[in-house]
Amino acid sequence: MIKLQVIGNLGKDCVLNNVNGKNVINFSVAHTEKFRDATGNMKDRTIWVECAYWTDRTGIAPYLKRGTSVYVEGNPEVRTYQTNDGRQGASLTMRVVSVQLLGGNRSDGAEGGGGGGYSQQGGGNNYGGGNNYNSPANTAPAGGGSDITEPLDDLPF
Repeated sequence: MIKLQVIGNLGKDCVLNNVNGKNVINFSVAHTEKFRDATGNMKDRTIWVECAYWTDRTGIAPYLKRGTSVYVEGNPEVRTYQTNDGRQGASLTMRVVSVQLLGGNRSDGAEGGGGGGYSQQGGGNNYGGGNNYNSPANTAPAGGGSDITEPLDDLPF
């Protein structure tokens, strides 16, 4: 098993699709790292990961907006292609298992949701990652002011 973990920012708003009766949330995450080249100059390298999150829990989709900081993990896949001018190319894609909103800056100036997350493991869907709940009746992640109304009866703890 190969697992990919990415912390980065969404490059654009997510797109919620329905494929053969199943929901998929598509989004792209950019991770930029700074490094010094051989001459000692600072350089930036940005890696884009195209993500497909197959889930029945689409309540996170409204929060996956351009600029939102996220932690995403899943199974990587490299796809090769040929451009119209004959050059070979490759792209990194991920079948998402878990998404966690990290908060941070968003391009519209609004505060991002803090700590809310969803995960899908073992073929089933589970709520996961960093949520703080004040009571069992509370269905919104703390810190984000979210109006996610998904049941808590399948919490992993």
